[in-house]
Amino acid sequence: MLIAFQPYLKKVCKKAFMATILLFLGYSSCAQNMNPGFQMLEKGSFKEAKIFFEDILKEYPENKTAQLCLGRATGLSGNPDEATAIFQSLLKTYPQDFEIKLNYAESLLWNNNFNDAKIYYQGLLKENDESFPAVLGYANTLSNLKEYPQAQEFINKALVIKPGNPNALTSKKYIHLGYSNQLVQAQSFAPAIQLLKDNINFLEYDTETLQVLANTYIIATQIDSALITYKRINKTQTDSIISLNGVSLIQHLKGKEKPALNSSNKAVELLNSNIAQNINQQTIERNIQALIWNGKYRDASSLIDSQIEQHDTKNWLLALRATLNIYKNNFKKSVEDYDQILVTDSTSFDGNLGKSNAQKAMGNYTAAYESAGEALEIYKDQKDILQFIKNLDQQFTPVAIVKPSYSYDNGDNEAYNLDVNLSVPLSTQLAVIGNYNYRDTFNDVLSSQATTQLFRLGATYEFFPNIKFKGIAGINSIAADNTSYEEFSTDLSLQIKSIKLQSIELGYKRNVESFNTALLERQLVQNNYYVNYNLNTNFNLGWFAQYFYTVQNDGNSRNLLFTSLYYNLLKKPSLKAGVNFQSIAFKDQVPTIYFSPSRFNAVEIFFNLDRSLESIKKGQWYYDLSAATGYQFIEENSRQSTYRLQGNLGYKFSDRTALDVYGQQSNIASTTAAGFTFTEFGFKLKWLMTSKPLFKTTRME
Repeated sequence: MLIAFQPYLKKVCKKAFMATILLFLGYSSCAQNMNPGFQMLEKGSFKEAKIFFEDILKEYPENKTAQLCLGRATGLSGNPDEATAIFQSLLKTYPQDFEIKLNYAESLLWNNNFNDAKIYYQGLLKENDESFPAVLGYANTLSNLKEYPQAQEFINKALVIKPGNPNALTSKKYIHLGYSNQLVQAQSFAPAIQLLKDNINFLEYDTETLQVLANTYIIATQIDSALITYKRINKTQTDSIISLNGVSLIQHLKGKEKPALNSSNKAVELLNSNIAQNINQQTIERNIQALIWNGKYRDASSLIDSQIEQHDTKNWLLALRATLNIYKNNFKKSVEDYDQILVTDSTSFDGNLGKSNAQKAMGNYTAAYESAGEALEIYKDQKDILQFIKNLDQQFTPVAIVKPSYSYDNGDNEAYNLDVNLSVPLSTQLAVIGNYNYRDTFNDVLSSQATTQLFRLGATYEFFPNIKFKGIAGINSIAADNTSYEEFSTDLSLQIKSIKLQSIELGYKRNVESFNTALLERQLVQNNYYVNYNLNTNFNLGWFAQYFYTVQNDGNSRNLLFTSLYYNLLKKPSLKAGVNFQSIAFKDQVPTIYFSPSRFNAVEIFFNLDRSLESIKKGQWYYDLSAATGYQFIEENSRQSTYRLQGNLGYKFSDRTALDVYGQQSNIASTTAAGFTFTEFGFKLKWLMTSKPLFKTTRME
């Protein structure tokens, strides 16, 4: 949710340019009847002041002070070009008048002519480098040009000339805000935070600075400091609302969605007709976000619809509806909303980056790259866009996964295994894949040993978004005590994810049964025809089903069904609980050769806690822990209790390298034996072999 902070920062910096309204006027020389006009200027009633001084000049056309006031009222009421012309005319009449020069210089700022203003102020400072208005105006000019170190130097000089001057302190505040933002963009968080703390030191309490400081802590991933800062914003009712909105965001970033919604609801309760419209909108926006985070999609949708009916400007609501549709997997509707936003505001940050995210979720990777590239042209070096492109790049970067392991069972079978997988994307659609597997299987009690080496090469190709074909094939070379042979191995599958919240995989796999040396000696080859189906819902319930029909070269066949019904208890980290059911039936029973029951059923309950590698940053830990227990039923035998434990713990060393150790133990029967315990442990190394994809993307280099 840091995306929403970017336009706010831009607004803060812009305000820095207009923070000081100085009336460089000689009030003592003015006629008494001009006091109402002065008061209008001081109150910010510039249009009324313009009319007032126009009337004065009708009676006193040569009055210099009235002309100066008219110029200021004209410029500050939204007509800077006209104001500059007024001051230029005065300078022709009074070429040496320093006061007129100061007003002319300020009019250049109103016109955003910052480079011209810089040169002009430098000339004024040569005339009088102790002039407070000149020094302050030059500091503000440098701030406009984002030359913040120099702006700091001159604002401090202005405060030496007039210590504690409120206009100078306000300018210093916004110079610090602008400079800190520049440092944040360069990821120099420590000096940026110090500048904001300095603001609080000389302003004591400033809501705007505290908000920026809290958001800077968020960007710097100092979440606890951000929470403390948001809680400091509490002087007024409006402050309390701002504080609660911020606390809600922090709770979300901590993965505490219910507290996030509770804080947001409290903020909504504080809203009334006296609260500024922008604060009201921010609060409603955060409340809708909190409802989405908590999976209360119907409530969020209802609130969005009611707000759309009440507001003329709806882009922020369309962005929320697009976000809701992403959570609900309605990606096409999400893209439609983002397109509607971009029609009215082509530079919308939410519209551009949000559309990229939705296109990525739909599998339209080329379009996602293009949209992100367009967004980066508008928002140069913007952190969230760069991170999005980086994540997308990593999805199409060549990767190697190396997995060595050791396993044993209570039948004295042991095995050393090495598995190496490579994937080299050549485009967003096509990738070359390869696999090498070495397995050394032995049984010291039986004095038997066998080794297998499998070499396979293939490719994946995505015909349409989320419809992918995978094909890999090769030769499995087996060397056992009494025989040596080679067998063809292949795995072909069609993966379909184009149906909302559902995926299906259809496949064929040919392999050699290599669990132990006895099976390798028998040259048992399996032809597997399989289907996998997964269903998710928007109410945390999920279902997975897998069916294998296996034909073996010994004339036997097998039907295997596995199904799992589960519920998502937590999102971050993911916590699932559910029930698994498995059924196996062989056509022929050959128990002296391998486990082949005519009827096998197993039922278990399980828990799974997962913090995935994809969800973390470098320098963080990831894990996947599962535990299950239940019963298995073999033929007509009495039920047997079962258990299954497995887990892995890993560390992400960099954006390209991660390493984890894993282990598993189970006493559930397999196709090789009943009444046995199987244990395996090892580690897995994942390495992105290059820093970016091999093919050219549309991203900005």
